[in-house]
Amino acid sequence: MKAFFLLIGTLLSVPAFGQLKMVGPDYERPPVNLPEKFKNIAWREATPSAHLPKGEWWKVFRDPTLNGLLDRATRNNQQLKAAIARFDQARTTARMSKADLLPKLGLPLSAEQQRTSANMPSPFPLDGLRYDGPAYNALMDFSWEIDLWGKIRRTVESDEANAIAAADAVHNVLLGIQAELASTYFQIRATDAEIAIVREAVGLRGEALKIARARVLAGSANDLEQAQSETEVATAEAEISVLQANRDRLENALALLVGENASSFSLGANHSGLPGPPKIPTGFPSDLLERRPDVAAAEQQLAAATARIGVAEAQFFPSISLLGNGGFQSGDLDILFEPASLMWTYGPRVRIPLFSGGKDRYNLSRSHALHDEALANYRQAFLTAVADVENSLSGLRHLSKEADALGRARGSATRAAQLARTQYEAGAAPYLDVITANRTALNTQ
Repeated sequence: MKAFFLLIGTLLSVPAFGQLKMVGPDYERPPVNLPEKFKNIAWREATPSAHLPKGEWWKVFRDPTLNGLLDRATRNNQQLKAAIARFDQARTTARMSKADLLPKLGLPLSAEQQRTSANMPSPFPLDGLRYDGPAYNALMDFSWEIDLWGKIRRTVESDEANAIAAADAVHNVLLGIQAELASTYFQIRATDAEIAIVREAVGLRGEALKIARARVLAGSANDLEQAQSETEVATAEAEISVLQANRDRLENALALLVGENASSFSLGANHSGLPGPPKIPTGFPSDLLERRPDVAAAEQQLAAATARIGVAEAQFFPSISLLGNGGFQSGDLDILFEPASLMWTYGPRVRIPLFSGGKDRYNLSRSHALHDEALANYRQAFLTAVADVENSLSGLRHLSKEADALGRARGSATRAAQLARTQYEAGAAPYLDVITANRTALNTQ
């Protein structure tokens, strides 16, 4: 009895068992190959900042329609709601794990019909006596596993890391939805601009067809020129149908992103053109790596896998639980709560692992393999992040040069088309030159 209370007093004197041993490795951030700099961009060492708010970055485009669509997507997107639900699951699991550190109390009440064995072990001869009748129990159960080796604390550590990873995954899904929605929206606006250009081309080619017909009637042109002109008009009209079908597909994709029915969703056309991409602030590329939630989530999954190694190692050590129950037990309900019906038991239970058929060893081996997988995934996430930033910077740099060159080409192609038409109307050039120049101008636009 004294030894039992001494054990309880010793354990209670250690605040939250914080000084008890925890087997298994403590998590440390693994080294990664940090680039000295991005290509043509100054680099500084990144400090993870995925927890910081990302801000309403899309507002730099100053497009009220885009702002409204993104607000609707944040409220209604089903993928985002599923990610939030997964975070709620992970957070609840972590809270459940913490509850295992505390004692458990229960009040099982039972009323049953019981028959004891006449041959049951007894300190005195039963001579065939047995009990056959009701049994009433009003007992309180107590159990408390002492976390000597950190098995429960490592489980809490793992589940908390998984909860943080799930929170980072929510931010990752949200950013992905926002980026995809903005990209789809600008594709629709680009398609609107293309449709406007092709419709303008249909009008210009329609005027050329009228001129060709007039020249044929006047005898200054042949039927071939008229047929060629009719072909150009029909080809441009067919291109409008192709572009409109593509716009419909993009519009349906946009409806899915905002969480609405594609049959009832519509986005009006806008032919006012697209804004240019904003300038990248100095030092921003390294900030991109710091704030990426996919890298942060991968690191938290690695931390969770590290803690699980400690859980597996703790299975090799003895476990101690404090057990007890007490209350009233009687064969007659009327005297159940009398002092004579009082009974109790208490004491420690020690479980010493002796043989498990290799299960514990295999479980530890699996935990190490899961850790290695999480480590590889973390490093892959970091490499992917660096590659994404490089691709984005390269795209901005080269697409800007391409846009300048195509702008000059568009001006030249437009002038060439005008010259070809003027020369054709003056009879100085064949209609084939007009067709070629118009096609070049349209494709460049």
